[in-house]
Amino acid sequence: MVHQGLTRRHGLLAAGSLLLGGCAATAPRPTPVPANTAEPLLAPPTPREFRAAWVATVANIDWPSRKGLSRDEQIAEIVALCERAAQLRLNALIVQVRTSCDALYASALEPWSEYLSGTQGQDPGYDPLAVWVREAHARGLELHAWFNPYRARQSSAVGELHATHLANTQPGWVKRYGKQLWLDPGEPEAAAHSLAVYRDVLSRYEVDGLHIDDYFYPYPEKDAEGREVPFPDDESHARHGEGLPRADWRRRNVDRLVQAMHALVRELRPQARFGISPFGLMRPDQRPPGIQGFSQYDQLYADVERWLAEGWLDYLVPQLYWPMAQTAQAFGPLLSRWLELNPRQRHVYAGLYTSRINATPQSWAPQEILGQVQLTRALHPEGGHVHFSMAALMQDRQGVAAQLAAGPYAQAALPPAMPWLSDRAPPAPALQREAAGWRLLPAWLQPQGPLVSWVQAPDPTGLGSVRRALLWWREQGQWRAQLVDVRQSFDWPAGADALVASLFNATGVEGARRAWHRHELDATRTP
Repeated sequence: MVHQGLTRRHGLLAAGSLLLGGCAATAPRPTPVPANTAEPLLAPPTPREFRAAWVATVANIDWPSRKGLSRDEQIAEIVALCERAAQLRLNALIVQVRTSCDALYASALEPWSEYLSGTQGQDPGYDPLAVWVREAHARGLELHAWFNPYRARQSSAVGELHATHLANTQPGWVKRYGKQLWLDPGEPEAAAHSLAVYRDVLSRYEVDGLHIDDYFYPYPEKDAEGREVPFPDDESHARHGEGLPRADWRRRNVDRLVQAMHALVRELRPQARFGISPFGLMRPDQRPPGIQGFSQYDQLYADVERWLAEGWLDYLVPQLYWPMAQTAQAFGPLLSRWLELNPRQRHVYAGLYTSRINATPQSWAPQEILGQVQLTRALHPEGGHVHFSMAALMQDRQGVAAQLAAGPYAQAALPPAMPWLSDRAPPAPALQREAAGWRLLPAWLQPQGPLVSWVQAPDPTGLGSVRRALLWWREQGQWRAQLVDVRQSFDWPAGADALVASLFNATGVEGARRAWHRHELDATRTP
């Protein structure tokens, strides 16, 4: 992610071979630049806000834009989405990698998604998730892998199910409900299979988070007479219910999966975050006065309040998909109440329905989304929000993306830290000059000024490499901020006379800052 003259280049230092004190293992040795000691440089406090967007792959909502694109076309779209997110100063993308017991990554457990080629099970010729991780990280973005734990076939799917799909290999786990197929959450083997899928991804990909949304037990279907159709789990309840009433048993099934997912993330990738995005209304007995509507506790069997109370997640993104003036589902009171239902102080971010800005007469105005961002900040400083979905920002519907970039997103921000994962700070950074590398940025960003790169110690937290830094640079007395990937070099902003930088561990804890004047860099030349 880059802004006004700050450009990135390949660094010559691998994260595992970096040494403290300005010495690099590469040869010829670049010249270290000492930190400033003459004048204290006091940049503003680190801005904190989770700014993310969902990238939905189901039904080709966001990516790929349609089925059957070539490998190169799909990769070009990934790059464009990451570039757009970086330009808007988002700091995370939540990418759907399992829509319906399928895979948008190389998997031995489930078949390739039909939303890639149009044919389930057809190899696209590359590993999309590996590309997503690489391109997001290169721009200072977090990449969270988004899974649907139970859906086995979505209603818009048209192709044949592959021979390796669970509906063919394990038909006893899969139930037809309405126009969709669904893994029965009451089948322990089905839950174990989903956990094996998550274990596989966490073990092989450098994802920053594991994410699930609001599809637990399915939303109720109705028959032609308007009567609710029961989910067909009589057999599994009889075999595994242990005498519990159906509703309590269903909630226990979902609770066990959520608890197991949280434990799996902590076991395999301790620095990664586990996030859940439920329906936006809490259970009826926990709601603010005047709030009405669907009860996920009673109909999706999702006891979200318990998950918060137990600390079985790192962040919650309730889908607050209503305008601020809608009193029965009032945005502000709902967000305030979710924050109150959070005794362990996990992060709560607002899910925003940005795609409700469209070309229909019912479209929201962009001011609705900007207002929700501002209200979220007022109610929960250093919180955040997630846009559904990236398509609205890519298309800049009614100018909403441009207005966000010029207003609420004018300054870069780091995601809030999660000190319950690790509170150990990384070391202070050092800078050194090195020979120019290859440019990794689009043509509209031209390199300016002297090239500098990072020197750092190996990560002392034990939670993976320190990857991101926050740069503050001073131009004409004004401070500006930008996130950078410490595994790449960057060009000093042409108009800046000073720079302040700090490193962040994998869970967002900031290390000590160091500062440099422009004249100090100009005095340090590589032979």
